[in-house]
Amino acid sequence: MRNRFTEFIVGLFVVAGFAGIVYLALNLGEVPLLSRTSTYSVDAEFDNVSGVKKGAPVQVAGVVVGEVSAIKLNEDNLAQLTLRVDNQLKIPQDSIVSVKSQGIIGDKYIQISLGGDLEVFKADDLILETESAVDIESLISKFAFGSAK
Repeated sequence: MRNRFTEFIVGLFVVAGFAGIVYLALNLGEVPLLSRTSTYSVDAEFDNVSGVKKGAPVQVAGVVVGEVSAIKLNEDNLAQLTLRVDNQLKIPQDSIVSVKSQGIIGDKYIQISLGGDLEVFKADDLILETESAVDIESLISKFAFGSAK
């Protein structure tokens, strides 16, 4: 009898430990099965996103608030980025989204300059106020060959 009780307690601990590991794995991996999602996505249209890669950081005032989750060419032949940002970040409708570079030849990231509008973008909205990437190579070639004015 005592042996069965010990086996029951050990089995209970094993099941509880396994359930705890599964719960932590789902929460830390941000799988929305047991946890509520902590991010939402908005889209932004650009003329040029040269150098931006999936997973590139999204920053506000130098603080990482999300990442680029998808890059595609839309029906108007413009680059469309899907940005996954923190739920706590409310993006006013007059905000500007820019492609920036860390240093002269550094990695590209997305900078959101927050506006002051009271209305904010909702999940899956499209941001049209954007600034595309500066093409350093074409600027240098224009300057080098004398066509820069």
